[in-house]
Amino acid sequence: MKLISFNVNGIRASVGKGLHDTLRQLNADIICFQETKATPEQVAEALKAVDGYHVNAYGAVKLGYSGTAIVSKEKPASVAFGIGMKGHDDEGRVVTATYKDMVVVCVYTPNSGEGMKRLAYRGEWDAAFKGYVSKLAKGKLPVIVTGDLNVAFQPIDIARPKDNYNKTSGYTQKEIDGMATLQGAGFVDTFRHFNPNEVKYSWWSQRFGARARNVGWRIDYVLVTKGFEKKVKKAFILNEVLGSDHCPVGIEW
Repeated sequence: MKLISFNVNGIRASVGKGLHDTLRQLNADIICFQETKATPEQVAEALKAVDGYHVNAYGAVKLGYSGTAIVSKEKPASVAFGIGMKGHDDEGRVVTATYKDMVVVCVYTPNSGEGMKRLAYRGEWDAAFKGYVSKLAKGKLPVIVTGDLNVAFQPIDIARPKDNYNKTSGYTQKEIDGMATLQGAGFVDTFRHFNPNEVKYSWWSQRFGARARNVGWRIDYVLVTKGFEKKVKKAFILNEVLGSDHCPVGIEW
């Protein structure tokens, strides 16, 4: 099985940049999209040329903003949208698909924003999301949590840690603590588990030629409930795949 997570920064724009060909080449069993910036109907329309997948998408109340989707060859036994908390489910940030062998949670974590204006809200979100996935993990099936978690967890995950620490959204101690709490609840960062010392990023600013110079951040993750990492064969970041300011990340098992 292969799972891919990809923040496409607008799924309709990404289609125009070769997304269909990318999906055919990757041939993943499950694809989790973040920042679709589209309604569920628009996501289905954007992907209709890619055969063999069931599409389950979630859109924000605000049109053209946020949005997530899980696209899979196997039809899920059930699909849930949001995390069941008033105020957190207006932005289309979480889709949960239950299959016969596992539960997949696709998440687009809120960015703390310019000047860290949403940092307090981000803390509320991190606590609520941890509670949601921790409850799922108490079930019988392993849980895969994947998506753009909008935090570089360790200095190795960001090109310029000293310049950004507590100064830039996505690398504040509060956000780092949120990720630490999530992992402490029993979720394993698969890429770092298999590649403890590898410097590789999944997002680059669209300014100053950051991607060409590889001045990036690793903010896209595949986390799995403890024990499932033993079944995972490899975890990877596909820097060579273009079409967004992020690149796909994934696992095979």
